[in-house]
Amino acid sequence: MKRVRILISGEVQGVSFRNFLKRNSVLLSLKGFCRNLQDGRVECVFEGENENIEKIIILCNLGPEKAKVNDINVKEEEFSAEFKDFSVL
Repeated sequence: MKRVRILISGEVQGVSFRNFLKRNSVLLSLKGFCRNLQDGRVECVFEGENENIEKIIILCNLGPEKAKVNDINVKEEEFSAEFKDFSVL
């Protein structure tokens, strides 16, 4: 099991990015959260199987149709199993 914190920058707010992440997180059985930050980025924490974490990282680079991802920063953290599901905050 693995945990990552991801910061996504670009045109990522107001384009259904968080809902895109929630849908895909549910499909990949990932837990955690995503939220908009004041500086225009989206912050996400994902916990789950290593393989599914790698898949969501690829999806974070792509984003939904109207998004334009300029950069993502992925930081691995200690797995905690603190989440029951995936939430949009």
